[in-house]
Amino acid sequence: MIKKVSAVILAIALMTSCVSKKVYNELEAKYAALKKEQRAAQDENEQLTSAKNQLEVDKTNLQAQLDQLNAEKSKLATECAATEKNLKTLQASYKALEVNSDEALEANMRKNRELLAQLEEKQKALATEQARLDKLKGDLAASSQRLSELEGMMAAKDAAMKKLKETLSKALNSFEGKGLTVQMKNGKVYVSMENKLLFGSGSWAVGTEGRRAVVEVGKVLGANPDISVLIEGHTDDDAYGGSGPIADNWDLSTKRATAIVTILGENKSINKQNLTAAGRSEYAPVASNSTTEGKSKNRRIEIILTPKLDEISKMLNEL
Repeated sequence: MIKKVSAVILAIALMTSCVSKKVYNELEAKYAALKKEQRAAQDENEQLTSAKNQLEVDKTNLQAQLDQLNAEKSKLATECAATEKNLKTLQASYKALEVNSDEALEANMRKNRELLAQLEEKQKALATEQARLDKLKGDLAASSQRLSELEGMMAAKDAAMKKLKETLSKALNSFEGKGLTVQMKNGKVYVSMENKLLFGSGSWAVGTEGRRAVVEVGKVLGANPDISVLIEGHTDDDAYGGSGPIADNWDLSTKRATAIVTILGENKSINKQNLTAAGRSEYAPVASNSTTEGKSKNRRIEIILTPKLDEISKMLNEL
């Protein structure tokens, strides 16, 4: 589907000016990079979950082996005690039979030597099992430590994003009820602004109130440099009816996303390498386009904030 849409965009772009084609090429490249980054983030998240589950399974298996070794150790200890008891009995018999014939004495001595050999073997086996038990305890402790560290890092990332969401909600509190929402989904923070707050109909020029909201978002992003920022432009399914440099809804949504990036880029504290603009046209609606209210919700800008997972990825590679 994406390839078909891209082909349509390219065909339309070729019928427009050279400047429009260049814009489309640049934005199409950025959008492809964004999709790749999103897939990588999803893969990393699945790897994190898989690694956590595997560590929990390993911990359970190691605990089962530890319990089994403890049982075997207890059994060996019991057998060792029984052997020692038999040895003492035979030693007593040996003393009693010292006056008997040389043959009986030799038989008792052979039995005694056999019991001593058995005792030595049991003691060696017990020492071997103890060594295995100690190693398993060490492996279990190391596995538990890695699992705890991974869970701690994931919890810290989640807590940081929750704090970021709370900070944004507080900073944007004055825009409540004006088409702006802040929510957290799948470890990411979404700031959604309906076009009625930002743009006039068919325009990509940001109004005074909308600029103020974007500037407030920029202040929070400037204080959180380790966040990747994706700005997506969305429209309803009404065909663009204007004229001038805009070709269609794809073009309009892209220019609107770029306009938001431009305002954020005015904040010198924001690393522009963390910013990506993408146009989604009408192909990612959040409501039905069959009603006026639904169309209004679909005409929006979404600022998607994603934590960088470099440290967690490094830890996964070391497991």
